[in-house]
Amino acid sequence: MAGERGLIARHAGTVLAGQLAVMAFGVGDTIIAGRYSEGALAALSVGAAIFISVYVSLMGVLQALLPAWAELHGAGRNHEVGRSVRQSLYLAAIAVAVGMVVLLLPGAVLQWTQVPADMRGEVEAYLAVLAFALAPSLLFRLFSTLNQSLGKPQLVTWLQLASLGVKLPLSIWFTFGGAGLPAMGLVGCAWATLCVNWAMLGCAVWLLRKLPFYRGYKLWERIEAPDWHQIRQFARLGVPGGLAVLVEVTSFTLMALFIARLGTTAAAAHQIASNLLAVAYMMPLSLAIATSARVSFWLGAGDAARARHACRLGFELTGLCALLCAGAMVALRHRFANVYSDNPAVMALAAALLLVVAVYHVADALQTLSVFVLRCYRVTLAPLVIYCTMLWGLGLGGSYLLAYRGLGPWAAMQSPLAFWLMSAGALALAALLFGALLRWTMAKRAT
Repeated sequence: MAGERGLIARHAGTVLAGQLAVMAFGVGDTIIAGRYSEGALAALSVGAAIFISVYVSLMGVLQALLPAWAELHGAGRNHEVGRSVRQSLYLAAIAVAVGMVVLLLPGAVLQWTQVPADMRGEVEAYLAVLAFALAPSLLFRLFSTLNQSLGKPQLVTWLQLASLGVKLPLSIWFTFGGAGLPAMGLVGCAWATLCVNWAMLGCAVWLLRKLPFYRGYKLWERIEAPDWHQIRQFARLGVPGGLAVLVEVTSFTLMALFIARLGTTAAAAHQIASNLLAVAYMMPLSLAIATSARVSFWLGAGDAARARHACRLGFELTGLCALLCAGAMVALRHRFANVYSDNPAVMALAAALLLVVAVYHVADALQTLSVFVLRCYRVTLAPLVIYCTMLWGLGLGGSYLLAYRGLGPWAAMQSPLAFWLMSAGALALAALLFGALLRWTMAKRAT
């Protein structure tokens, strides 16, 4: 038990270090934008919501390939990994094309969500730059997923940590200007992201070509014509996973777009709360990646009992870490708010939101691990249905009613707190349903 738990913990810890470095991109941009102007922070809240919705959804399609490659690794079929990775490039190309169209043409979304007109120009300029950062980001995600499936996330983490040392000074320089460069404001953060993403992809390609570790997987053979049977298998696993992530993320990020009409104070406070939640989410995400890699490895090796054991250990670690993070949010909520802003109204509202965010985080951690393990058993459609019903229906729909129209005996709150309360309740119900589905799936697999 200790050995398996240690493997999961070490893998998760390595992934976490890299994920936190990437999250520091967003945290740094939030702090930089907040210090530049309250308007820039509010525009970032909207722009980041749209970009994250697009990027994380497409990332979910590619991340869902982890079980397939981990199973090949567990079965000792290393020679098949290279061909599978090359075929995944076709799926990645489709994902990039779809994402760029959405980011370059966000007008309909901004109009539908009634984002104030004076904010739209800055948001559109920010997203236009990030559209050209999408391709390297998604291709680097493939590199990351490959390494995670093979149980070797260290190289990814080192690249992500190194990139942080470049991203932060670039964001500050491009945003505020200096050394002959004019101040760009919020769009400067996007240009810094563009530069860093292409640099990270270049380093990843160099490593894949030069390191002996990758030679046995025959990654650099001539790329085959599209194998539509293989791509359809990827799509059956990745598309429902990506759509499920889309529902989860948009139920979260659409809050920022609906909250924007409440004014800059509400939008800025929500951005602080959502940014801290996103940082905290890296812990359960890392544990889910590590646990699913081990579960898929043992399934590929034909040992269902050890796969169930790895899953159980993953839940123990995830539950403990989630409670620790939630406790820190509650105890340090005023200090966290002050890191992002010195506006008293923004700080007070953000601190209030963090009380609910702590509950949201615990539910989020448990449901994330459940969904990742369900993918190992090729269960993808049922989670999508649960997400649509709970997160879009009860969570987002219910929170909109509670915020602006009233819900049952409760009058309209006209506060971002309404969105967090309803979304936390919906996510908790989703976590319970996912847990029950996972238990049933594993019991059925054991018979």
